[in-house]
Formats: sequence, structure tokens, C-alpha cells
Amino acid sequence: MSENSPPGTLDRAFDIVGFDLDGTLLDTSPDLAAAVNHALALAGRPLLSPEQVEPMIGGGAKEMLRLALEASGGCEPDVFRGYYKEMLRHYDAHIADLTQPYPGALEALDALAGQGVKLAVVTNKFEALAVRLLGLLGLLDRFETVIGGDTLGPGNAKPSAAPIVEMIARCGGGRAAFLGDSIYDVMAAKAAGIPAIAVSFGFLHGPVEELGADAVIDHYDDLIPTLARLAP
Repeated sequence: MSENSPPGTLDRAFDIVGFDLDGTLLDTSPDLAAAVNHALALAGRPLLSPEQVEPMIGGGAKEMLRLALEASGGCEPDVFRGYYKEMLRHYDAHIADLTQPYPGALEALDALAGQGVKLAVVTNKFEALAVRLLGLLGLLDRFETVIGGDTLGPGNAKPSAAPIVEMIARCGGGRAAFLGDSIYDVMAAKAAGIPAIAVSFGFLHGPVEELGADAVIDHYDDLIPTLARLAP
């Protein structure tokens, strides 16, 4: 512990650590796939497994459904709107049925909090859905702020740097790092000038090494040592 560390805390590599939600902090694929399949069933389309839906996650709910419908022929915009509303309705009603934190995630959050690190969530999920999900799982109070894809208005979701910059401001400033599983996460962190850590267990669209992150972790046990290596 350094002379300037608050009593009871350890030296910390970063003052703020931000997390993407879907595919990074939480495995939401079973509940997202169920919502997508609800819309696909209404459209008379073949249903998809959670593994098939995973690569479609990351760009927001609308993009996820668009990709799911494209897999079986696409959809006209006026009809799409109805399926999209039905998917959101189903997801809101079943948002936490099967979703779970990834192994080691809660322990890592506890360890970071014990070092006095401020924790945040920055997701392309709608803010209201993210807050509802974290609340149902009993995790909401762990985070200083939750920023959704709609929080800052159109054009300000990841890969924009705006939500990462806002995260840092809401957490009081300081050294920050960000974890994610998609190119949107890495691009947003880099655009904001902070280190990006990719998780190899997330909803990947391709090899994790191709995301261009500053580091990759295979398990949450690796997070704190990785943050220490990336410390400025």
C-alpha cells in the first residue's frame, strides 16, 4: 500500500474499470436467443440456437434482430418494426430467466472494489434494460454508473468514444480501462484514449486476437494481473 492509498485498500492500477455487459460481464445469450426466436417464430422463420445468436450480439437489439432475419431471407422495414417491438416485449418479460455472470466475474468485481476502484457498465443495450437486468441479478449497486446505447442520444453508442468519456466523467476522472468482447468495445476505448481488454469467452465475431485490444483475458482470474501489466 502506498502512502497515498486510503486505509484498507491496496495499490490499484486504474481508478476506473468499465465493463461491457452482454458477452463480457454477463452471459445473456440464452435470454437474448429466446427473444430473437420469439420474433422469428412470429415471422415463420427457422429458430436459432444461442450459439448462432451470439455473433449477432453487440451492435444493439435492432441490429441483432436484423441479422437474425437476414439469415433466412431478410425482412421489409415496415414489417420489421412489428417483430422488433415483439422481441423487446418478450425480452423485457424474460430478461433474467437464464442470464448469469461469467465465472469469476463477481470475485473480480469484489477484488477491484476492495482496491477502491470505481466500476461502471457501458453497453449498447438500452439503458433501461441494462439497469433492469443488473437490478434483477442484484448487481446494480456495484456500479458507479450504467450507460446504455441510448443514454447519450443518437450516434453516441459504442464504437463512439462518447460513452467511455462520459463514464470517466461520471466516475470522477482518473486512470481508466475498459473490458469488452467486440470491435465496438475496443474501438470506443481506443478512441477515448484508454486501454482496451478483450475477453476470449464473449460473443465473438471472429478470432479475439483480431480485435486489436491491448490485452486478452481467458478468465476473470486474469483481470487484475492484466490491469497491473497495463498500468500507466
